[in-house]
Amino acid sequence: MDFINELVANFLNVVTKNYVNFSGRARRKEFWLFVLANAIIGVVFSILMSFPWIGGLFRTVYSLLMLALLLPNLGLSVRRLHDTGKDWPWLLLILTGIGAIVILVFCAQEGDRGDNAFGPDPKL
Repeated sequence: MDFINELVANFLNVVTKNYVNFSGRARRKEFWLFVLANAIIGVVFSILMSFPWIGGLFRTVYSLLMLALLLPNLGLSVRRLHDTGKDWPWLLLILTGIGAIVILVFCAQEGDRGDNAFGPDPKL
């Protein structure tokens, strides 16, 4: 139950406090918990969209939700890259097939220990 509370708290923190925050650093835990929450939302909506009589409604709601979560996703991704010492232009690699894998590796790496050019270590 603690994990679920942490998952929800992290999701709400990203979408409320850090909605359009592109500065500073984000820990791996913050990033991957948000990714997991998005994946769970996607699975739930996929199930709901499979019902023929209400699927269209849920498809619309899901599309609007993903649009609303676009900026928090971008902000968190930029802050995660900052934690590894990289700036936002690296995110443009997502537009290429192999670049998405590179970004995935960057996001999975441990962040820089101590302060870096983007701020203090979020673990401390």
